[in-house]
Amino acid sequence: MKKEGNSATFIFIFLGLLTAFGPFVTDMYLPSLPVMTIYFNTSVSMVQTGLTSSMLGLAFGQLLFGPLSDRYGRRLPLLVSLVLFAAATFACLFAPSIEVFVALRFLQGIAASGGIVIARSIATDKFKRKNLAKALAIVGAINGVAPVAAPVVGGALSEITGWKGIFVILLIIGCVLLGFCVRFRESLSHQRRSKEKLSKSFRLFKPVLKNRRYLFYTMELTFAMAILFAYVSSSPFIIQQHYGFSALAFSLFFAANAVAIGTGAAISVKFAVPQTCLKISAVGMVVCSVVLATAMAADVSVWCFEGLLFVLCFMMGLSFTVATTLAMDAARKQAGTASALLGAFGFLSGSIVSPLAGLGNIMISTAIILVLASLGAALFACFAIRSDA
Repeated sequence: MKKEGNSATFIFIFLGLLTAFGPFVTDMYLPSLPVMTIYFNTSVSMVQTGLTSSMLGLAFGQLLFGPLSDRYGRRLPLLVSLVLFAAATFACLFAPSIEVFVALRFLQGIAASGGIVIARSIATDKFKRKNLAKALAIVGAINGVAPVAAPVVGGALSEITGWKGIFVILLIIGCVLLGFCVRFRESLSHQRRSKEKLSKSFRLFKPVLKNRRYLFYTMELTFAMAILFAYVSSSPFIIQQHYGFSALAFSLFFAANAVAIGTGAAISVKFAVPQTCLKISAVGMVVCSVVLATAMAADVSVWCFEGLLFVLCFMMGLSFTVATTLAMDAARKQAGTASALLGAFGFLSGSIVSPLAGLGNIMISTAIILVLASLGAALFACFAIRSDA
């Protein structure tokens, strides 16, 4: 490692780990929910509240760490967030009740949010244009794959370690990231930092929210993330309860769809004009969602359901990377704050659609959310592309 900075390889690995951090915090323990209802002697819905509270923590925490990273640099807020995460995760292992566990999950989400928001900021600090697109392609791909892959990893671990073992693994991951952070050299120079006092740092949200180009791309990504979280929250019940497959088979479906998202994210950087990729993904998500919703209402076979879902995941992968890159490029001067809002909107959408997907007939409620979210993504994609014209 050079004294003047970190190598590109170190940065890419660090960014990848930080980006996967948040989704693993929210989703890795999903396969253990039934066991946790017995452990805490509570209802399924109460245990699921831990998922919602962590998403809310991830959303609001980014609004905190974004401005802090613009004011104090990337390294110090990241160190604070990782230490806080380690403490909250350790406490989760000894939570005496479900209420305490849910509160600790909120704190855990806030802490993990520092990694997500600062990862995008570091990428914007270190790279420009094509290289920025490549760096954010990694961020976008992992941001799409991690929420899908985390339950697969958690399912495998839960068979061996139980739910507490999963939290031990999360604690270890946090400590590894802390080690990376110690080696990380600040990417935001003192000259480029916000000169506002801490009490006024949050005023940076105002100019970012007034940036119409940034806001349109952010809202496109928010609706695309709503599709993802609707799928993540409903698919365990659809695959295992509706179609009658085992937990192992459910993990294989998840893995296949993770590949689809990752492939879409990787292909997106091949487009010479990113707006063209966004058009294709927006139209593709609408078409796939409408066809999939119709198929779900008709109660088609699981193979038809999975085939359509696979294509939809691919279209989401295209959208995640392009929308993230264009949004961050539009608000380069306030990268930390812009990254905070970008992530906060995404996880807020997840905290909203996750419980809605389980209302009534899960096939119908999920189908409705998929269609509405895809239409919202397409609408804001249109606004965003027009703002670039």
